[in-house]
Parts: sequence; structure tokens; C-alpha cells
Amino acid sequence: MAWGQGVRKPVLGLLFRAQQQAARGYSSSSFQTRVLGTHVPQNDMFHRRFSSQMSSSEQMNLIKQLRERTSAPIKDVKASLVSCNWDIEAAQKDLRKRGVVLAAKKSSRTAAEGLLAIAQDEKRAAVIELNCETDFVARNDVFQYLASSMAKMALSAQGPGQLFLPFGPEYLENMSIKLDHPKLSGETTVLSAVTEVAAMVGENVKFRRGFILSTTAHGVVSSYLHTCPQPGLGRIAGLVALEAEDSSVSLDALKTVGSSIAMHIVATKPLFLSKELVSAAAVENEREILRTQAESSGKSQMAMDKMVEGRLRKYFEEVVLMEQKYVLNDSTNIKAVLNDLSKEVGSKVTIGNFFRMQVGEGIERPEAADGSEPIAHAAA
Repeated sequence: MAWGQGVRKPVLGLLFRAQQQAARGYSSSSFQTRVLGTHVPQNDMFHRRFSSQMSSSEQMNLIKQLRERTSAPIKDVKASLVSCNWDIEAAQKDLRKRGVVLAAKKSSRTAAEGLLAIAQDEKRAAVIELNCETDFVARNDVFQYLASSMAKMALSAQGPGQLFLPFGPEYLENMSIKLDHPKLSGETTVLSAVTEVAAMVGENVKFRRGFILSTTAHGVVSSYLHTCPQPGLGRIAGLVALEAEDSSVSLDALKTVGSSIAMHIVATKPLFLSKELVSAAAVENEREILRTQAESSGKSQMAMDKMVEGRLRKYFEEVVLMEQKYVLNDSTNIKAVLNDLSKEVGSKVTIGNFFRMQVGEGIERPEAADGSEPIAHAAA
């Protein structure tokens, strides 16, 4: 009897210790190992993996860490952590797999928001449009970094002799791009990088199109971005190439005026460079519309003819860049601005080419399926 009582105390002691260890979150296997005398490090990660319980503050801390690492939506971050038993490394891998699948599912959704990104040197400029579903994602630093990187890549990939090159997704998607961002790094294809960002932000992200404008003459390519969250990014872009006949002319004055004309292009939306470049079909179509409007006035034929010609001149002032009133001084027009610049530098200065581009133009939005901007407004 005495022997039974003596054995019972150590056994009870072991059971009591087991209960204490269980309350602290150790598994029975880890307790057994400690009883046998083998030391097992009980660090924080071990506790996270094998604990059946975790405080809400610890959970929130892990959610915050993984959110900062990946930029994924909070609900997806939490779902991955829960499914991986709060192992942050495993959850990060799970998020990448989960995100690519979700990105594929969202690829059919309308992406009409986003940013334009410009990369340029003195003679060339490349603009790309990267779309997303909401303006909120367009403000994401990873999204902005990718857009800027793609514009730089487009500029470096330009072929020789291409003064005006519009291009679609196929032009860049399979090219290799090297990224260096805390949340997006390494070498991959443009298509894979876009998919990766779509997985991070939880929206449909698409590279839609781009344009490259160059000049081989003595001149400059100037640009202006409207609604610009940071240099090189914006929602509306205007680009213009100014060229001087005399190759010895300083380009400083051309750069200054070029930037102002690029801003003018953003504001006024010109469709043609000069009246001579307006097609005969477009002129006749406009004249027919004006003639129909004039007939409803009940005036004489001579008066109606004068009305049509007067309104046709007004049409040219609205859509032809050289005829438009200058936004910085409406007492003059772009043709006069170029004449003044030519006198200033001592050589004739002309516009080689130009275009205007806006995020989402031409995309039919579910909430507003009415008319939208032309895709681009380049000189012929």
C-alpha cells in the first residue's frame, strides 16, 4: 500500500505537468520529448505552427506583416494564414498560387481605370497604358512601379526608323523585364509581371496599348501629363515633336514651347495637324451636316452658303491643331506660336507629329456605355 502511494505521487505530478504544458500550447509530442530529456527550442514560429490557439493581437500582427509583404486584399491574406495554420511563409506561397488563379478568373472584368506612363529622352518618348478596375489600385505603388518599368522597356525596345509606332499587348508581353521592387523583383516576362500584380491587388490588371513618338531631325519630343500622381505617370498625355530646319539651332526654346503645346494638346483634343491633312470625306461630311442645319433657318441660298462656310472655319479651329486658339493666349493660334518661335531661333520650326492619349478611352464602361474619346489623335 505504501509502495502504491509512493508511485502515485510522481504519476500525479507528471499528469499535473502535462496539463500545465497543454495550457501553454505545447502538443503532447513536444511534452513527451521534454520529459525524456531532449531539449526542443520553443521559438515563436514553432509556437505559431503547433499552437491550437493564438491571441487576436498576434493574428492581426501576422495579417499586417503578410499584407505589407504582398499587397493582397486583407480577406485573402487572412484566408491563406488560416489555411496554413498561421505559418506566414507558407501563407505567402499559398497567396501567390491563389492570386494567379483569382487573376485569371477576373480577367474578363472591365478594367477602364489605371495610368499612363511615359519614358523619354530628347529625341523619343514612349507611352503605355496599364489598366485596372478602380482608381484605388491605380494609386498602389506596385501598380505604378510596373507601369513606369514597362514604359522604360518600351522605349528601349523601339526599332530604328519608326517615327510614330502604335503597339498593342503582343508587342511587349513576351519580352523579359527586370524588376527591382520590395514586393516585385526578379526577371520575368511582362505578361507574368502583369499577372503577378493582378494577383497582389485583387483586380483585373491589363496592359492595353502604347505609342512611341520619335524625331530624326534636329528637334525635340516634348510631353505633358495631366492628373499626375508622380513624375512620369498620369491619366491624360500629350506629346509633340518640334523640328528646326537649321541643325545648329539651340533646342532650349523648342523644349519650352514644346511643353506648352503638349499641354495645349491635352486641353483641346486636336484630331489633325493641318487643314490639308483633313480628309475630303471628313470635310464633305461636316459640310453636309452644316448645310442641313442652315436649311432650317429659312434664309436665302446665299446667306445659307455663308453660314456653312463660316461654321466650317469654326470646325477647323476646333479639330485642327495649327488652327486652334492657343490655350495660354487665346488671341493667337498655334500657327502663329510656331511662326514666333521660328523668328526667335532664326530657323523655321515645324511640328513633325503629335498625339493625345487618355486612360480608358474607347472602353465601354458598364455604368456609362455612351460615347468616349478617340483612341489617339496623331497627325497623319
